[in-house]
Amino acid sequence: MSYSVGQVAGFAGVTVRTLHHYDDIGLLVPGERSHAGHRRYNDADLDRLQQILFYRELGFPLEEVAALLDDPAADPREHLRRQHELLTARIEQLRKMAEAVEHAMEARTMGINLTPEERFEVFGDKDPEQYAEEAERRWGGTESYAESQRRAATYTKEDWKRLQAEANEWSERYVALMAAGEPPTGEGAMDLAEEHRQHISGWYYECGYEMHQCLAEMYVADERFKAFYDTMRPGLAEHLRAAILANAARHSS
Repeated sequence: MSYSVGQVAGFAGVTVRTLHHYDDIGLLVPGERSHAGHRRYNDADLDRLQQILFYRELGFPLEEVAALLDDPAADPREHLRRQHELLTARIEQLRKMAEAVEHAMEARTMGINLTPEERFEVFGDKDPEQYAEEAERRWGGTESYAESQRRAATYTKEDWKRLQAEANEWSERYVALMAAGEPPTGEGAMDLAEEHRQHISGWYYECGYEMHQCLAEMYVADERFKAFYDTMRPGLAEHLRAAILANAARHSS
């Protein structure tokens, strides 16, 4: 069974010109010729072409490929073993490169100038990108979202640590306030609600009282945000919502 140059080009995904070139330099000389002098490739030629393409994919120059394949001491199985080792190493290298690109894409999406290790060191077991895609879908066209992205893009590792420390300290004080039985309309709760608003304004985007009230409603209506606050203390989401509304009313009067 033999094949024309066009058929082999189709099998191997190379051009006819490439096969002609391999023939001209003696790298792959067809084992047969038709009566009209056209190239005809047999199974042994296809095996050799496969070896050539393996080595070419691994970056070997044609001269070196020819030397490897024409080595009389080389066992065909040795070629396959060597190629398997090289391909396995390349796959691992490409996997690591893909991971690096993926992390770069994530950092670009969030605008966080940190390595993946640093980001999770800063945020602990919270994934800072958990709601990034949804946030962009919901508010991507707003000036507030654009402002938060601009600010975040400038933050350093120390900035994110300070931001998270402020949030944690606020959470601890709010939990203590609830434990003490402070109502959401009390001065202490409203003051912490005001700190919450100022934290957003200081770190992310200008959060006025109307915007803050919209966020308060979302903290209760969206089960994920509700769960986030209620893990600090059961009922905290509802309490904070009421405190934010009371604080807004206090400042509008």
